[in-house]
Amino acid sequence: MVAAAHHLSLSYLHRVFGRQSGGETVAAWIRSQRLERARQDLEDPALRTTPVHAVAARWGIPRASDFSRSFRAAYGVSPHEHRTRAMKGAGGGTGAPARVAARRAV
Repeated sequence: MVAAAHHLSLSYLHRVFGRQSGGETVAAWIRSQRLERARQDLEDPALRTTPVHAVAARWGIPRASDFSRSFRAAYGVSPHEHRTRAMKGAGGGTGAPARVAARRAV
């Protein structure tokens, strides 16, 4: 869809993107962006009543199991645990949410 939207061949998109991103694939980059936006939403106190699966679906990850697995691989904790820690941190709890320093490929 990205290639078509920019009137590029799929192979050309991958070739150009690979050079610009240090070898990361287009799909991996999109997935990491979606996970990051979902992580930000899970930390947002205004969205604390939005179910985790709805946050995932909002960012294009409709299967809760896929989201949970990818989120844990990227950040080292489940989405629910991340939200819980973020809400404690926002409310003056013991600290900010845990983050993995070096994100693993999803």
